[in-house]
Amino acid sequence: MKLLQVPTVNLEERIKEELEENPALEYGEEAHDEEFKEQEEFDAKTEEEEFEPDGSENEYDNIDISEYVSEGDDDVADYKLRDDNYPDPDESNKTIPIRVETSFHEHLLSQLGMLELDDHQNTIAQHIIGSIDDDGYLRREISAMVDDLSFSQNIDTTEEELQELIKKIQEFDPAGVCSTDLKQCLLLQLKRKPQDDEGVYTAYLILENYFDEFTKKHYEKIQKALSLTDEALKASINQIIKLNPKPGGNYATLNKAESYVLPDFFILNNAGKLELTLNSRNAPDLRISGGYREMLREYDRGDKKDKRQKEAVLFIKQKIDAAKWFIDAIKQRQHTLLSTMESIMDYQREFFLTGDETTMKPMILKDIADRTQLDISTVSRVANSKYVQTEFGTFKLKFFFSESLSTDSGEEVSTREVKKILSDLIEAENKRKPLSDENLTKMLQDKGYNIARRTVAKYREQLNIPVARLRKEL
Repeated sequence: MKLLQVPTVNLEERIKEELEENPALEYGEEAHDEEFKEQEEFDAKTEEEEFEPDGSENEYDNIDISEYVSEGDDDVADYKLRDDNYPDPDESNKTIPIRVETSFHEHLLSQLGMLELDDHQNTIAQHIIGSIDDDGYLRREISAMVDDLSFSQNIDTTEEELQELIKKIQEFDPAGVCSTDLKQCLLLQLKRKPQDDEGVYTAYLILENYFDEFTKKHYEKIQKALSLTDEALKASINQIIKLNPKPGGNYATLNKAESYVLPDFFILNNAGKLELTLNSRNAPDLRISGGYREMLREYDRGDKKDKRQKEAVLFIKQKIDAAKWFIDAIKQRQHTLLSTMESIMDYQREFFLTGDETTMKPMILKDIADRTQLDISTVSRVANSKYVQTEFGTFKLKFFFSESLSTDSGEEVSTREVKKILSDLIEAENKRKPLSDENLTKMLQDKGYNIARRTVAKYREQLNIPVARLRKEL
């Protein structure tokens, strides 16, 4: 179950750990059709009875190791399912290029050297930069940083000294960095624009004096207060919306697996026939070590079997058992992934053929669990951690699950279909007069969907779409 949750991008590392811990497990070079059989557990009672206190040489003659030394064990388990995207077996041995990036905080620290600071100030400035969040904001209280410097680094400073250094850091690139809130962030960016530009000047006045009205899009109040024409208001608003609310967001964040997605499945549309392949790039062929099996053969051919040999055989058997278990776990992982994805593909066949979200059927975890005969929790683990690449994009499997909603005709449709239609309606609306939730509800009801206004509001929020007033544009 733990292996099932491991993403494809991390599976190779997990296999390497197992190879390091278990010398009886090794990489294979060729695949074969014979599968390993399950080994019967050692009977504890038999072990106890077969050990004699005098350690005689004949006391271990009843050990059955035929399962371990049978012909065909030199082959590799047929658990690996290759996909056509990686046909070259040598491809996995090639060095993968690693992207070299400069993190946001490294970029800020590199600019610190341009300031004329003594060691005391430099240490404080580094602490301030370290306190800046990844999006570029300094959200820590000045007093808290003063205490941190005093207790953790034994540096005495004042809030005034920190404020002076913060002002210097706020002059760094990107513009708006080290701000305490959104208002300050936007104002810092506007200060770097040409001040003789009328739109920039007006935009600064709006943010400085009417920030709340701007965020709530009460443009009429702003226009009246500043005696602005429609053109002047529009020009200043255009200046503001070009600003970056997250100055640190454009910089790379290192060492995060979520910075890229490696699909677990690939679905191709071959002349109307869907073909599913499992990405097995990070699941190399594994086999039982030939050296370990040879040691068992030597024991089997030997005439004298003393206590030391018995202990060695028990150790070898334990390692081989662990290796077989791991190979079987890899096989089970891939079988579970494929059976789950095949069921999802069959269930949502129309979407994988057309890419049209409105063709998706209502589907819950139980639907797939019933088809695959898997536990609902198992299906949930697959859906929440795996991705599939299609000709329409790469999707997380949970994207295909949704509740149902009934139409006037009694037909059940996917809530994702309703959300897609809702999104299309909002996208096509007149931005000068955005559609209210009441209007959206009526439009959906006219299309035959039995839906309440509060449900429309919930779906709109799930789509991260603001209310009508905040969608208004000039």
